[in-house]
Amino acid sequence: MNEEKLFHVILAPHVSEKSTRLADKNRQMVFEVRRDATKPVIKLAVEKMFNVQVESVTVTNVKGKRKQTGRMAGRRQDWKKAYVRLKPGQDIDFIGQQ
Repeated sequence: MNEEKLFHVILAPHVSEKSTRLADKNRQMVFEVRRDATKPVIKLAVEKMFNVQVESVTVTNVKGKRKQTGRMAGRRQDWKKAYVRLKPGQDIDFIGQQ
């Protein structure tokens, strides 16, 4: 796959209480990814972007929430979440070293 396309697969890290617990306990990072991304593509993208070795990838589709404000009813977009388990000894540092 083209390297340039790999850099567009991962949209953002998903930071929440659950994702922080997973990172500390199981060496798992959680990312928001493109809806058309597959497990092998996500694995390649994480390995290229962060220079780490990936053990496994689990993917879930998240349904957008329904919102209603007065008369206007709408819905947020659906999105895809990837749980990436890193091999022992590997770590991703989002903050960077100073």
